Amino acid sequence: MQILFPSTRPRTRTNIRVRINRRIRAGLALAAGAIIALGLPLLGGTAVAAATPPTIPVSDDAYWLAAADGAVYNFGGAPSYGSMYGHPLNAPIVGMAAMPTGGGYWLGASDGGIFTFGAAQFYGSMGGSHLNEPIVGMAATPTGKGYWQVASDGGIFTFGAAQFYGSMGGSHLNQPIVGMAATPTGHGYWEVASDGGIFTFGAATFLGSMGGSHLNEPIVGMATMPTGEGYWMVASDGGIFTFGAATFDGSLGGRTLGSSVAGMSVTYTGTGYWLATATGTVTAFGQATAWGSAAAWGSPIVSVATADGTGQRTTPPVYGDPSLSYTSGSYGYDVSGYTCGNLPPAPHAIGVVQVSGGSFGPLNPCFTQEVAWAGAGLSLYLFLTHGTSAAAEPGCSGNPTAPTVAACNFGYAAGHHAYDMTQAAIGPRANVTWWLDIEEGGWTSTTAANRSTVVGAYDALRAAGPQSVGFYFSIANWNDIVGNYNPSGAPLFPAWWAGPSPQYKCTNARAVAASNHDVIPSGPITVVQYASTGTRDYDYAC
Repeated sequence: MQILFPSTRPRTRTNIRVRINRRIRAGLALAAGAIIALGLPLLGGTAVAAATPPTIPVSDDAYWLAAADGAVYNFGGAPSYGSMYGHPLNAPIVGMAAMPTGGGYWLGASDGGIFTFGAAQFYGSMGGSHLNEPIVGMAATPTGKGYWQVASDGGIFTFGAAQFYGSMGGSHLNQPIVGMAATPTGHGYWEVASDGGIFTFGAATFLGSMGGSHLNEPIVGMATMPTGEGYWMVASDGGIFTFGAATFDGSLGGRTLGSSVAGMSVTYTGTGYWLATATGTVTAFGQATAWGSAAAWGSPIVSVATADGTGQRTTPPVYGDPSLSYTSGSYGYDVSGYTCGNLPPAPHAIGVVQVSGGSFGPLNPCFTQEVAWAGAGLSLYLFLTHGTSAAAEPGCSGNPTAPTVAACNFGYAAGHHAYDMTQAAIGPRANVTWWLDIEEGGWTSTTAANRSTVVGAYDALRAAGPQSVGFYFSIANWNDIVGNYNPSGAPLFPAWWAGPSPQYKCTNARAVAASNHDVIPSGPITVVQYASTGTRDYDYAC
């Protein structure tokens, strides 16, 4: 199910493998605000000569995500230096920029303020000053000793070592500027508009644009190659456009997304990139690794920035309440095609409805009636089964958690098929919490292959837009099917466990599993299935 979103010009497919200094691609200007600056009084922008960029070895490409409320999520072993979450802000955060040495980062708000973390230094901001238009992006100098801010009218503001090379401020624009990117030397920069127009200043070279071309959705940001020999643009629907030596490694264009793409970030070698949606889903392309996604509860993700990490799948901080909205102690049922015409009576607070009885299976014949029956307590589940596909899907190649690429491809396509089918039937209600039903039947004897199918489906659903994606499973069979797979932070729904009270099961599910030499995932146990009689399954919120 590989869907390409072509540019209107030929792409160079040369795989550029450059060993570069560890420097963040400050050109990760994102729409809704690229990487930017915020919060303190204006200190001015004196021009300072550019210095030699620091050299520091890269351990592994990782990334940070920043949300509008100031929350920061770290993945791939990227260090956490703090955030503005929980602190009052005069204006929302619209972006993030990383230190070239990886020792810190800036968060930026639309009023031009700058908040610094770790070794990132404050060199001034537009916070507290009059702006004709809001700040939408930022780029750091190669040394990390200065930065530029750009406004939606193309105005440029310089601080620290950043020099002024010109701007679009005061000039006519067909569409507003949405971001900027700096050259590797720091002696120039690009501005990008929402219609794909590119404007160059200083040593920045014009390599093409989408200005004047038809776009399905507006451009929201850009990123540059480490060498400065090419750049990418990303649209809000995930379409990717390449220019110069930048290579096309895939896109989300043409897919059904639960939320718009907020921006992109490129690996240090320029051989892959990540796209991040407003709901926190990260999709990797090329040689970029999908380290995980964030549940941006109540506050959209606005920026993704490349980091130097350890290559470990760390658990990012959780902001807000990632659990289901079910009140603890409430009861309900899960229903399927087997309960057609025999739905449980009211009252019930929980209504878990089957989408399909297998990967690529047809929609549950009573789906819409059962969704109506579930009411406000609706969540959905897909009975997942194993398969393989040669069609490349995002995040499957080179994913150590999903070593069987063909199985991951199949799972990803199956997850998207189920979501698309559901959205066609019930529209936006398809974005409630989903459960992947992992039970005996339909699996191979190889846990790595089974796990790869599950990882693909899990990533696909998170990319599509549901509030959250969890796992409905038997504590006795999880390890037999997927081995030691631990989808960290995913909500859990242990089922098919006869015996004691539901309250006991909520508290003791892990201990009972361990007593049978089974290890279930580390996420929160939010619901348990405490009884099953005939075609009726009974659920309880922990």
